[in-house]
Amino acid sequence: MQELFSALSLWLSAHPLITGWYTAIARLLFPVLSALILVRAIRSLLRIPHTPEVWAQLSLPGGGSIPLTHWENILGRGKSADAILNYPSISRQHAALCRGEDGAWTVYDLGSKGGTAVNGTPVTEQAPVKLGDTITLGGVPLVFLPQTVGEREELEKKRQAERPAAMWPSFLWLTVFQILTAIQLTLAAGEKASPVIPICFLILTAVMWLYAAALRLGRCVGFELETIAFYLSTLSLAVTASSAPGSLPKQLLAIVLGMGLFLALGLFLRDLERVEKRRWLMAAGAIGLLGITLVLGKAKFGATNWVTLGGISFQPSEIAKICYIFAGSATLERLFRRRNLALFIVLTGVCIGLLGLMSDFGTAAIFFVTFLVIAYLRSGDAATLALICGGAAFGTGIIVQFKPYILSRFAAWGHAWEAASGSGYQQTRTMSAAASGGLFGMGAGNGWLERIPAGDTDLVFGMLCEEWGLVIALLAVACILTLAWFAVRASRTGRSSFYTIAACAAGSLLVFQTSLNVFGSVDLLPLTGVTFPFVSNGGSAMLSAWGLLAYLKTMDTRADASFAIGRAAERKLDEEAARMAAPAEDAFEKEDGHAED
Repeated sequence: MQELFSALSLWLSAHPLITGWYTAIARLLFPVLSALILVRAIRSLLRIPHTPEVWAQLSLPGGGSIPLTHWENILGRGKSADAILNYPSISRQHAALCRGEDGAWTVYDLGSKGGTAVNGTPVTEQAPVKLGDTITLGGVPLVFLPQTVGEREELEKKRQAERPAAMWPSFLWLTVFQILTAIQLTLAAGEKASPVIPICFLILTAVMWLYAAALRLGRCVGFELETIAFYLSTLSLAVTASSAPGSLPKQLLAIVLGMGLFLALGLFLRDLERVEKRRWLMAAGAIGLLGITLVLGKAKFGATNWVTLGGISFQPSEIAKICYIFAGSATLERLFRRRNLALFIVLTGVCIGLLGLMSDFGTAAIFFVTFLVIAYLRSGDAATLALICGGAAFGTGIIVQFKPYILSRFAAWGHAWEAASGSGYQQTRTMSAAASGGLFGMGAGNGWLERIPAGDTDLVFGMLCEEWGLVIALLAVACILTLAWFAVRASRTGRSSFYTIAACAAGSLLVFQTSLNVFGSVDLLPLTGVTFPFVSNGGSAMLSAWGLLAYLKTMDTRADASFAIGRAAERKLDEEAARMAAPAEDAFEKEDGHAED
């Protein structure tokens, strides 16, 4: 095959017009194909309404009822409560009603002034609740009822009408995109062309279709998140083939391993009881990964964040991001225990401290922003977060005192052109390359930014602009923003606070990391040395991006949009709810009959 490619390269060298014409046409086709691939997925994620699932309801004294749309519900008078009860005797956050994996419900008193009772028995901390029980909040009796059969059927019809859009057209266009990209990169390589390029793209295409077929056999639909991830991963392969062709198989392996991590973590997260049991193990994993890096790590570009084992270099801090979010996203039931929030703050301090010792301040900033998102969602206390930010600023000042050379890294910020041959070398070259690409780019493999250090990692946005054009570079950014916006929208119907916090934290992390990469490369922010999720060349970063995507996937409560095992769990929960509802409904019917007699 290599001989065939060599002969083909010689023939193309003798006919340069063929390569030129193909590149000219492909440059115009790639933005069109990108739009065909992404518009369907993005529109599906942003426009489809999410009808909340209803797990039970509270009957009000004067008539009417309030549906319970989560496994964990805050009951109170405040606007932030899940079930708003406008009674003066009820506190703003009076109690919480939580559902376990086994279908059993528990009520927690949140230090209310009026008190909480179940069937007349006062609740000090928590108490079990069954369908038909009376929960009294501040003297207001509420009857805990199941959904009626008619209500369940009507709700199921609405949810079925919101099934995700089919992604087969996007997959077909993405396949065309991958084929044309492989041809373009092969032509651009010229005499250095290798069959590794088309083979790697062919394998990615096959893996993509096998994944879709496997989940479709499980009657799952809605691969919008995966479509976006596959598109960005295709750009990552193209960037790698252009800048470091020898690393192409390694990057492909990272994509496949990342998909495996995405599936494994997604299936694991379906069982919340299992998740709660592993939280502290994951916290220890985050600290352990960063600690190992501090001890065994080697410095690259000023930060000691690389570990080499058996000739393979990787960044444990990338996997630590997944462990950190896992450990921090407690369920609402555990949020009532202030000790858990305090321990999470300690975990954050240890992780950021280790990153500071490694001089990896870009990743430390990412951890801190993720912490703010998780802490706010867990506590809702903006004043506390303001104090934490003040403490972080004080700590940063102390670190700078001990490591004054840190400030020199930010000396070029905003003054890159004034030090174009020194500290602003990378940013000025990145901006020049990005400007030369125009709207449609110079063609994949035809850029020169790849020869600049970190051109395919920390400065990859400039490389996208140069070779692929500003249109595709901005579409790549729009993909990350869409993932985060989907997390925010889906959080309204999230079953558990764990899924809500984890998805919002993962979405925030992806957006903040992308902002540091994009704005840092064009000198709008300091160059911190972080990667563009899914796009930058790097196996550790690719694994991390796919792992974070699993948190977003578990938030999707649309009908048939989860993993196959997730659908089985949903059916099991529905069956349990139906069995619990039947006796209660029979009892109410008998009571109605006696009343009529």
